[in-house]
Amino acid sequence: MLSRSAQGVYWMGRYLTRAHHLSRLLELHVQALVDRSVEEIHFGWRRIYRAMKRLPPAGEEWLPEAEEFALADSFTLADDLTFERSNPDSVRSSLERGRENARQMRHCISAEMWTCLNLAFLRVRDLETVDIWRTPEAFYAQTCNEVHNFVGIADATMYRGTAWRFMRLGRAIERVQLTVSLILAQTELSRRMKRRTLGWASMLRMHHASEAYGRQYGIEVRRGRVLDLLVSDPRLPASLLSSVRAAAVELDAIETGPDVEADAAARRLVGRAGALILYDWPEARDREQLLRRVNRCTRDLHGTVLDAFVDYGIQDAPLR
Repeated sequence: MLSRSAQGVYWMGRYLTRAHHLSRLLELHVQALVDRSVEEIHFGWRRIYRAMKRLPPAGEEWLPEAEEFALADSFTLADDLTFERSNPDSVRSSLERGRENARQMRHCISAEMWTCLNLAFLRVRDLETVDIWRTPEAFYAQTCNEVHNFVGIADATMYRGTAWRFMRLGRAIERVQLTVSLILAQTELSRRMKRRTLGWASMLRMHHASEAYGRQYGIEVRRGRVLDLLVSDPRLPASLLSSVRAAAVELDAIETGPDVEADAAARRLVGRAGALILYDWPEARDREQLLRRVNRCTRDLHGTVLDAFVDYGIQDAPLR
């Protein structure tokens, strides 16, 4: 397929996964505004911003200390993460960019996929935070459901060609990077704030893993057990290992790219990331360092995939 088409459906998958991930985080966090301590609320906002590698609207120092935190601060932060157009990773921006890539790649996707995504974006296009603030969790839950609907419609209607593979590859790579960033933000903040147990239960809810954790370990939430489940359990769909394996499956199903060296490098990187989790994780002494290595592998993977299939030189292009 044309490199431009591959790039378009790849980024469409990435942007929609990003919109879903942030919507899920915000859905859970605004629910916590009702009955959680100020310290937990403050911790949650810091974790989101650290995972996104973004500063709050007026810089990190703007986030007040726990005892000074107020509902108005949450309104401002939610607005920045949801509807702020200058924020390239906001929910609105991610939906808009995903829709734009879909619009340009309509010849690669089904009509039902376009209709679903277009309606999802039109719903949020003219909204502001004040419009959703009475029940913000309902807005974020609906956004998550719309992305789920899009994925389901794609499964049911999209032709299983190369475009299908690139869309799924983009989704898998994005999931890996988002999951690693969130876990690292959680571990770093809990250590820095000297609250080793804070936030781990919400990490389970974020990844739809609370029931699985309860069946395996009981009701007591322990940091090491949560990490094992979220990182290395192949039966959990949202685990890091599951996402890396999904990326490997899609990459293996795509024919060798025009840049053969970059293609081989991409396949090595996804294999290395999987090996780090599967073989090194159980005995790793410094698990944060290992997660950073996985993170580097997947970020390099993104670049090598584009080098192999999109940004290759003319001398590497296949003969027609």
